[in-house]
Parts: sequence; structure tokens; C-alpha cells
Amino acid sequence: MRRIVVLLSVSLDGYFEGPDRDLSWHLVDEEVHTEFNRVLAGMSAFLDGRVTYELMAEFWPTADEDPESTPSMAEFAGIWRDMPKIVYSRTLEKADWNTTVVREVDPDEVRRLTAQPGGDMALGGADLVDTFRRLDLVDEYRLYVHPVLVGSGRRLFGPADAPTDLRLVETRTFGNGVVMLRHEPAR
Repeated sequence: MRRIVVLLSVSLDGYFEGPDRDLSWHLVDEEVHTEFNRVLAGMSAFLDGRVTYELMAEFWPTADEDPESTPSMAEFAGIWRDMPKIVYSRTLEKADWNTTVVREVDPDEVRRLTAQPGGDMALGGADLVDTFRRLDLVDEYRLYVHPVLVGSGRRLFGPADAPTDLRLVETRTFGNGVVMLRHEPAR
């Protein structure tokens, strides 16, 4: 059975992005990016919201052709391009790069996806993560906490009606101070 894994970066004070969608504070060096690639290479799909998909589609399809791309960036370009993507959007009309557009999150359809054989699925985008969290569809939270206090911007998790109890299953500290925290819901 495939699992749905949130795999995102967050500031120490809980922000997914800074003001004006600023991500410049993300400390994704070669070590961290190599880890992203290792984890994502075994997955079977990206599940993203429209904004996340459009940001990725602006850069990654040809990043391996850019002479300034690092080896891990070039490797990720291939992972991103080749992996099936499902974009949840009410407004996106068309998407390239092995992408299917789905209008609504249907919990039954998501459960059918997870029942199929294959690797886990990477869930991205703050709004989509909140929707999946509210519907109890997230199987793992793999957050990369960056050693920075952003102060404002967009928080990763919005308000919820009830707490989600989690169980810590792994941690890892990278040389640049980023800490990966891996949690599973305590169901």
C-alpha cells in the first residue's frame, strides 16, 4: 500500500514561505538536496496544489540543462520530469510534464490511489497539506526545519478543529543546521 508523505521545508517559527512567497531562506545545500533526491526517487507520484506545481514547472523541466545547476539539482530535474504528478486545482486548465489535473480532493479516490502498488506519494503545497490533514489522509510528515526565524509569511499549518497526535519515528541533522523531523499520525 502506498502512503501519502508530506515532504516540505519549514522555518523554525513554522513558516512555509516568507513574505511575497520568499523561499530564499531555504538552506538546501548539496547534502540536503541529495537527501531529497534519495527519498523522492523511490516515490511514485507528486501530489501538488496549483501554486506549487506552477513554481516547480517554471524551473525543473530543464534545470539539468543549466550549467549552473549542481549535480543534485540536475538529478532532481529528471526525477521531477519523469514522475507522475497529480495537481489539485479548480482553475488550472492544462498541465504538462506527465501531469493529471484533478478538480477536487475526493477522499475515496485518494484512498484508491494509496491502495495501488508502487512507492509512496509526495504531498506538497500548504493548502493541499491542510486539506489532506483535515481529511486524515496524511500517513507521514517529513519536515525539514531550517534554522531561521522568518517572522512573517505563510504558515505551513493552518488552524484545525482538533489536534493531530503524532509519533516521532526519525530525526536527522544536516551539516548546515537543517533538521529533518519524521512523524507519523498516532492512529
